[in-house]
Amino acid sequence: MFDSASDMFIENTTFDELAIGDSASLSHAVTQRDIDLFATVTGDVNPAHVDPAYAATDIFHHVIIQGMWGGGLISAVLGTKLPGPGTIYLGQDLRFTDPVSIGDTVTATVTVREKKAAKGDVVLDCLCTNQNGTPVITGSALVRAPTEKIRLKRVILPEVRVGRHDRTQAMIVRAAEGEAVATAVVFPVDALSLLGAIEAMNAGLIVPVLIGPAALIRQRATECGADIDGLKLIDIADPAEAAARAVSLVRLGEVRLVMKGDLHTSDLMHAVVVPEGGLKTRKRISHVYLMDVPEYPRPLLVTDAAINITPDLMDKAGIVQNAIDLAHVIGIAQPRVAILAAVETVSDRMRSTIDAAALCKMADRGQITGGMLDGPLAFDNAINEAAAREKGIVSQVAGRADILLVPDLEAGNMLAKQLTFMTGAAAAGLVLGARVPIILTSRADSAETRLASCALGVLVARAGARD
Repeated sequence: MFDSASDMFIENTTFDELAIGDSASLSHAVTQRDIDLFATVTGDVNPAHVDPAYAATDIFHHVIIQGMWGGGLISAVLGTKLPGPGTIYLGQDLRFTDPVSIGDTVTATVTVREKKAAKGDVVLDCLCTNQNGTPVITGSALVRAPTEKIRLKRVILPEVRVGRHDRTQAMIVRAAEGEAVATAVVFPVDALSLLGAIEAMNAGLIVPVLIGPAALIRQRATECGADIDGLKLIDIADPAEAAARAVSLVRLGEVRLVMKGDLHTSDLMHAVVVPEGGLKTRKRISHVYLMDVPEYPRPLLVTDAAINITPDLMDKAGIVQNAIDLAHVIGIAQPRVAILAAVETVSDRMRSTIDAAALCKMADRGQITGGMLDGPLAFDNAINEAAAREKGIVSQVAGRADILLVPDLEAGNMLAKQLTFMTGAAAAGLVLGARVPIILTSRADSAETRLASCALGVLVARAGARD
């Protein structure tokens, strides 16, 4: 945590100890996270400051970075190094002389220029340079230096996480660029599911076909201010019958997506998997979460967290293949699949480890295609390269997984919800393996999750149409 014992403390230099020419410095590498933190604290969401696409060519973006981190670094030097604790900041005069961008390293240096004995005030020259030594800020600061010696234990700052869901937003934009997809929305009798469908329509993603009790759906639309005029509304009072009608619309080619409303998942999936007249294919039906985890450098697919409770080996092979195929749709050409277990070695006492070894061999023999598989891997070794190295794991997958295959539904459900509620991940959920994608949302899902799930379903539906 600290490079040396002296780093554990901060100590000031009193007015009497200060000498003309004394100086101190601090450096900081500017990241997008810095901009996000500043915007979060101040509420400054000016796109020139927080939108990388807008800011790349905007001079005001450079100015805010200079003011935020250049000025902040100068203040940090004055308060912690020279003069240090007990310093009172009275004023500053700064000039921004050259642009600062994300990726630059700014070094702030303060140098004592003048001492004023009457009140113990000190004037310091301030200079900030970038990694090339180019001055980006010049100026001066006026402080009142401490008169008593102070030595304090350095405060350990809290860890701060900043969540951005750029990948999710980019996926929604990509899905909205094509033609909206006709979607059977099954039993949208609550505000959440009805508004989710309307928001997806307004985003240019879907054309909803509402299936359920017409009077109740119209009442909910009025209550939540949703405009459903002009939408096809099929009046069916029973949720199971509404699910069956959605399936029939798919078979007739009138819709290419199914979206769950306010009915039990079992009612919807029963209509999907019924042997005669359902939507089953030769593929295994499974669920995949596409997670946008803020501090993970790539999209993360978690499967299966909603359909297969205790999958056997062949079930897992189908689940993995569905996830690989989905990864291809979102642009991952050769996804890395980590097969999760509690340990990294095969044990006859843990079925998940034996299944992992068998799945890897199945991939070697061409029974699973389109991805790289490795397992068993514990969660930390699957997503963290340092953890994998510590365990001595040499693998193209370990530490860089795109897909996490969980041992069973309980593990998958807990993992996906932990990522969502404890790391701020955005999630999009989809059922695959049927004739069309099925958007399976829950009451706890955010509006962003519902919209992202629709976008993912649209992309898969279009990919299927091309095939």
